[in-house]
This record gives sequence, structure tokens and C-alpha cells, in this order.
Amino acid sequence: MALKTVFSCQNCGYQSAKWVGRCPECERWNSFVQEPAAGCDLPLTPRGIAELTDSCPPRKLSDVRTECPLRVATGIGELDRVLGSGIVEGSVILLGGEPGIGKSTLMLQVSAVMSRDRKILYVSGEESANQLKLRSERIDASFDKFYIVNETNASLIISYMKQLQPWAVIVDSVQTLYSPEFGQSAGTVTQIKESSALLTAAAKALGICVFFVGHITKEGVIAGPKLLEHIVDSVVYFEGQRESSLRVLRAIKNRFGATDEVGIFSMTDQGLKEIKEPSYIFTARRQSLVPGSCVMAALEGIRVILIEIQALVSPSNYGISRQKAMGFDPNRMSLLAAGLVKNIGINLINHDIFLNVVGGVRVDEPASDLAACVSICSSFKDKPARNDTVVAGEVGLCSEVRSVPQIRLRINEAKRMGFKRIVMPASDLNDAGVHKNMELIGVDNVQQALGEVFT
Repeated sequence: MALKTVFSCQNCGYQSAKWVGRCPECERWNSFVQEPAAGCDLPLTPRGIAELTDSCPPRKLSDVRTECPLRVATGIGELDRVLGSGIVEGSVILLGGEPGIGKSTLMLQVSAVMSRDRKILYVSGEESANQLKLRSERIDASFDKFYIVNETNASLIISYMKQLQPWAVIVDSVQTLYSPEFGQSAGTVTQIKESSALLTAAAKALGICVFFVGHITKEGVIAGPKLLEHIVDSVVYFEGQRESSLRVLRAIKNRFGATDEVGIFSMTDQGLKEIKEPSYIFTARRQSLVPGSCVMAALEGIRVILIEIQALVSPSNYGISRQKAMGFDPNRMSLLAAGLVKNIGINLINHDIFLNVVGGVRVDEPASDLAACVSICSSFKDKPARNDTVVAGEVGLCSEVRSVPQIRLRINEAKRMGFKRIVMPASDLNDAGVHKNMELIGVDNVQQALGEVFT
């Protein structure tokens, strides 16, 4: 017997008996998909899976005994840092990222470490068993209690979970899942949402940790991660650029920990390698006394990384000046350049400005403004900045230097990496504390900062 269906808006939840092009509630176009109507008797539902465990009647919050969640370390320090010292038993984690960024490689390496003591089930909907075997040999990983299965049917995956009772299940990827109770093909909004809901309910009922691997499109909707953020316990994004081997792992949502930590990896021919000293990676090959270069103390979560910012300012040969940035917000760079012309008196008109963040990383925090201004002025004046100086500060439209958070962490990292001076907002001097062998220079505007950094 065919299921009764309705058309639901994927943006606001408005339902209609027939498909419409534009939602009358939120006025979004092409957001309606066909879904089973409420009250339909499905063969397998999250409610039916939850009946695997004993139901608990309502009780007072004061009667609930608090217990610290059991965490298990993955053996990969950068991943444990992001998740909050390990994986909580029975949690559901979504690992999102662009195709080819290294999500499957990371999950395979996690499986190799954790399968030494615990059963791990790897559900592959994209790769065959032979392909997984070849990839495991490439990264030189050994597996003990590691099981693989090529399956995309959510109902069968749940039966494997009940039969094998693994400690963790890795689903690669969530776009390949489907539930036969729904008529849509795999990868549609309904299939991704309903299939992941079934596996999430099974994970909670059986106490099994589940990893969902999801690809991200430009809009982040159809591919899955944006749809699943409210279902899972933790959302972790794997970021990076194809031109660079650097990979950054950051938590967007974490019910069992903070979201202000980041993990840093390097993609090699033998898999992902942890980078425990990222500041050294970004500044090791820096040439001293080169115009257009400046080192800043960037804050990634609660982790400080020293990053070099380079600028190239040259006269425009075509009469129309160009401004381009890699790893830096180009709109922000335009505002900073306009401030230098208006407030500092630097004639950047009819000049091309190119800004680059060394190492292929992207810097988004406002504390990078001062380093960008110093780099641009250094290239324009052909004067190198001092190689023993680090800068950090937000720059306003009037070229004033504003306060930045966690100034002590920035100073400690600069001192640890061998720098002797830091140019910082004058308003942060009271919070900086006392640091031996480190000169703290407070400035109120960009003009004062330029006088301190140039040799």
C-alpha cells in the first residue's frame, strides 16, 4: 500500500498537499520535497528503535544523578583536542568538508588506532572493500578489530549494528544512505534526513558511537551537513585548500565540550600528520628584512599561531588598479587600504595591491588588520619590518588600533617562538601582564605602529 505523502518546505517546515514553487510562509523558491505524512505506519521508525531500551517515566530534575560522560581517546591528539579530550560513548558526530579534503583518510586513521582495543564497523557507500584495503596500505595502517561493509540501506546497517555490537560505526558517506520506506533516491533531502535520524536513534538506543561523513556543496544544503546539525551531538568541519597540504579541523557544535579548539594536520602521501607546532611551520622559512612581510599572532579558537602576511604594492600598468587577496578578506583589505590613503597619507592610488597569507591558511579575525596595514606600507615604502617583531591589533576606519582578545596568549606564543617585541593596542597593556625578555609596545593608531616596526 502506497504511503500518504505531503510536501514540506525544507526551510520553515510549512506543509502543502501538493507541490508549489514558492513557499507561502517563508517565500523561498524550490524548497518543497515530498515526505510521508504524519501518522503513517512505517516499518522502521526512530520510535520503534527507541523501544530497544526500557522507557523511563518523567521525574524531577533534582532527582537526576549527574555522571561524567565516559570519554575514549582516539589516539590522534588533534582530533581529541577538538572533540574535548576524546569521544563520548554513544555520541553522534558529523564530519563535514569539501570532497577530497581528507575526511575518509582521517576516519580510516582513527579506525586503525581504535580498532586495537574495540570493534569498529566501517560502512562504505562510495568505496569497495578492495579500495579501502589499498588506501589502508598506502597510509601504512594496521587493523585488528576492524569490520567493513558496503551497504547504503539504513535498515540493514542498523541490523549489522545490533548483530556486531561495535563500539563505533563510521558511515562514509551520509549522501549514499537511503531508506526503502521513502520513494526518493539516495542523496535527496528526505533520504538524508530520515536515514540519519534512524541511525541516530539506533545509536542512542544501543549506546554505539556513530560518525557521519558528509560532503559540503556551495550552499551546504543538499549535501547533508546543514540538515543534520540539529540531529547530531557534534559537528566538526575539515577545512583546507587544495593548493596547500594544510588542513584545519574545527568544531561548530559540541554538546559535550567547547567549540573554541582547532586541530591542525598536514596531508602527506602517507595520510594525515598532526602538526603540534604550527607557528614554526608558518615562520620557519621566513626571510629576514624583506619589504612587504609582517608576522602576526593569530587566534584560532584558544590556540595562538604565528602567521606571516605578505603584501606586494606596485604601480598599475593598465590605468586601473587591482586589489586581490589570498587567505584574507578582500573587502576588508579595501577598507584598510582606503584608511591608509585617507588617514596616513600614503598614496596608493593607481597602485595594484596584492595580499597573501603564507601557508595557504585563511585569516578571518580582526586582529590581523594591523599586520595587513604594516605589510602594505612596507611594500609601498620598500622598507622591511623588523624581524624580531610581532604585531596584533584591529584597525578601524579612522586607522585607530583597537583592542584584541587573549592578548596574553599572543604574547606568550611570540615569546616562545623567539620574538623580542610585540606591537599591540595600547588599551591592552593593562591586561598584558609582565613578561621578561619581551618588549610590549602599545600604539593608538597605525601611524605609531609604523614608526615602531620599520628598521
